Amino acid sequence: MPEFTPAIQVLIDKHFSIETHPYRQLESAVETRFRPDATVLEIGCGRTAPVLQQMKGRAGRLIGIEVIDFTLDDPELELLTRDVGNMHGIADSSVDLAFSRSVMKHVPDGDAAFREISRVLKPGGCYVFLTPSLYDYGSLVAALMPNALHPWIVKRVEGRAEEDTFPTEYQCNTKRRVRRLARDHGLNVAQFEFLGQYPNYLKFNTILFRLGCWYAKLLEQIKALHPMQGWIFCTVQKPVG
Repeated sequence: MPEFTPAIQVLIDKHFSIETHPYRQLESAVETRFRPDATVLEIGCGRTAPVLQQMKGRAGRLIGIEVIDFTLDDPELELLTRDVGNMHGIADSSVDLAFSRSVMKHVPDGDAAFREISRVLKPGGCYVFLTPSLYDYGSLVAALMPNALHPWIVKRVEGRAEEDTFPTEYQCNTKRRVRRLARDHGLNVAQFEFLGQYPNYLKFNTILFRLGCWYAKLLEQIKALHPMQGWIFCTVQKPVG
């Protein structure tokens, strides 16, 4: 979790529970599906695959794919420079559990991505993912803004290195789109939720952050406004037989 100023941390503690943070919910969903003999795939694992490193010794096989070069060479992990739309080298029906966080908003071809996910999953296998909702204000601003400006803005708002900021496409970021992609590529939507969190994009200003907290709590209380929350949390499953 990122670090915040004391004033902003007070607002987070007042309005939000760390246990309901979308990242924690993703971690919990992955943990409940973990098996010692499983083949696990992380889509967009990062340069050093930190999540997969924590899983070492707990699964039969750990695979990570990333579109950038790795800065890690670990014989216990299978790290492949691949795009989710073309995961060559990962066999058909070989993965028990796939997961990703904040990756699907960068995918330029949702059909190619879901086709490949369906291909590599075993019957009964699941893909659990967390991705921003298109109707969140942060996503709408990003969608309207040229991708060339994103690295500069993200560095100043979130402190992330410019080389680790990627173009946003939002091809898999609505309920209708996810359901269509799953259906067309032989997957069942086992779970779909909209989740909110504290307004991370506004952490540079305490007043804006406070307003963002109130806005997030309002969305949480009105079901019709749930698609405007920050995150989509979804599990798709490949049918057995």
